[in-house]
Amino acid sequence: MYQKAALILASASPRRAELLAQIGVSFQVVPANIDETPANGEQPNAYVKRMAMEKVAAVAKLYADRVVLAADTSVIVDGEIWGKPLNRQHAKVMLNGLSGRQHQVVTAIAVHYDGNVELAVSETEVLFAVLTDQQIDRYVATGEADDKAGAYGIQGAAGCFVERLNGSYFGVMGLPLYETAVLLGKTGMTVGPR
Repeated sequence: MYQKAALILASASPRRAELLAQIGVSFQVVPANIDETPANGEQPNAYVKRMAMEKVAAVAKLYADRVVLAADTSVIVDGEIWGKPLNRQHAKVMLNGLSGRQHQVVTAIAVHYDGNVELAVSETEVLFAVLTDQQIDRYVATGEADDKAGAYGIQGAAGCFVERLNGSYFGVMGLPLYETAVLLGKTGMTVGPR
């Protein structure tokens, strides 16, 4: 059995850190430094799984005696992977592309422990309302879109753009809590209320 502080979070995402803390998990942050470029022709689900596996493997090499958790989230539009915007103009283009349309958010979670790796995937359908240019401009000006897949954070001001959601709200944030709790439970960690 692992102690609470035995977990390494292989991510620099403040949202993932907040969500882990929310479910009572103590952890140390050690971001993975890997190339996140999709391979030619790589399917979105395969890409997020590969990213989560590569992130967890990179950090587990350094902390073989610890539980390591990594995740990757992508916004998928018409079968195309949408990562983080390159700049604010690109963020506006992305948000225009999401306006009035349904898209998918896929998050893969990988946990490495005792030489084993467990993987889970969360898929969520998100429908955006029709957005005006003014709404997009105001949102992008907040800076909230800068480091988010698909150029939005559902937990922030962009939450009012979401007309309907089918799946995991937390998966859209970047760490589906149910799947995370199940994977961490397999390591013997206690997750949730104490």
